[in-house]
Amino acid sequence: MAEDLAQPADSTRIAPEEAARLAEAFRLFNAASAELTEAYGALEKQVASLTEELAEANGKLRRQYEEKARLTDRLTTLLNQLPAGVVVVDGEGRIEQANPAAFDMVGADAGQLWPDCVARLAPADAPAEWECTAAGGERRRLSVGEASLAGENARIVLLHDMTRQHALKIAAARNERLAAMGEMAASLAHQLRTPLAAATLYVGTLMSRDMEVADVKSIASRAQDRLRHLERLIRDTLMFARGEVLGRESINTAALVDELRHTVEPVARQAGVQLVVRALPDGSTVSGDRKAIASALVSLLENAVQACGQDGVVELGATASTTRLCFTVRDNGRGIEQNIQDRLFEPFFTTREEGTGLGLAIARGVARVHGGDIECESAPGAGSCFKLCLPLQAVEEVLENRR
Repeated sequence: MAEDLAQPADSTRIAPEEAARLAEAFRLFNAASAELTEAYGALEKQVASLTEELAEANGKLRRQYEEKARLTDRLTTLLNQLPAGVVVVDGEGRIEQANPAAFDMVGADAGQLWPDCVARLAPADAPAEWECTAAGGERRRLSVGEASLAGENARIVLLHDMTRQHALKIAAARNERLAAMGEMAASLAHQLRTPLAAATLYVGTLMSRDMEVADVKSIASRAQDRLRHLERLIRDTLMFARGEVLGRESINTAALVDELRHTVEPVARQAGVQLVVRALPDGSTVSGDRKAIASALVSLLENAVQACGQDGVVELGATASTTRLCFTVRDNGRGIEQNIQDRLFEPFFTTREEGTGLGLAIARGVARVHGGDIECESAPGAGSCFKLCLPLQAVEEVLENRR
């Protein structure tokens, strides 16, 4: 029994193989711990680097935000100080933003419907211009333009106050006419003296002699022609001096050309000239004084008829672009030399004995008052082509915004 107690039990003995496995396990554990420690150190360095990069990125973002905030503040200040009205309209026609000038012009303010503001506009007596009553009660003349915002279902509307420019334009045109009237005063006196002297001579002949009835009628007819020439000269002079549009209306091109055909065709037929009307743009309209525009075109057509001989041809047509409509009067007459073309539109310059020299000057004045002009293309022996160009009526877009 004592011997049994002195000897250790077999269960407390560790086999060499088990000790080796434990040692290997401890070695692997220590190696893994070392690797984890190293990885943790690397991770700490990476976190520190990322933290530094994040701080730098945050600094850049903060600086960018501050810069954009300053830029936004500058743009807002600039927008508020602009004399032009600026309105941002969303896809549903509601105003997102409007500067004080836009509010002053048409009462535009954020949250309102843009068509309600457009309802204040009325077409003015000049192309692409509108009239409205500002917040202060004064009448203003505006031009309206729109631009879509890229990538957004919205648009920017720009309102420009043209009141002062319109007044200056009227004053400049008036001064130009007065200057022209001053220059042509001497010429006018000569133009009036010649037919007046002839009429006086004819009337004096009738009073101083006993003549046959046929001779009396002949001399009276000549006196009447001279007096009519005086009347036409005075009428054209007054029209040139006035030089302004009396009214504005929407003029259909086809109806106007049909009216011109009925007016000029008898004159052309009597002169042995064929009047040809070319195809016209469909549905095109211009805005202006119908009587003044028709009178200018009749003057161009009558000049073309007189430039042609027997069996001549005068063509009337019209071409339209996106911005303007051009009436074209072409003839196959003798043409015009360059030195004469340079003076065609001078008041009282004429190459015809019976001409007043004001027809083309008045026609150009009518075209310019309507925002257009007259162009001439001609060469000796090759006929002539006169183009009276007017801006197309541009009211559809703004009228559409009212609906």
